[in-house]
Amino acid sequence: MVGLVTVVALIVMRFRDDGPILPENLALQDGVMAQAVTMGDGWVAVVTDDNRILIHDRITGALRQEVVLSPEAFGVSVSE
Repeated sequence: MVGLVTVVALIVMRFRDDGPILPENLALQDGVMAQAVTMGDGWVAVVTDDNRILIHDRITGALRQEVVLSPEAFGVSVSE
């Protein structure tokens, strides 16, 4: 009985967690969709559907860096 109460209490506490908080002013360009988001100390990285990684400041949402992923990084051959 005590074990069941403990499990239910842990589940309830876990679902109360709001998760990470993203900057309110973090915005992507029109037509660009996020595929993944990860956070570090002071930064947020957004992987976009157009093969870019956008590094934003975690507080201000300002774009710090943009990394363009080449098709070769995914094992896709590019023919000219």
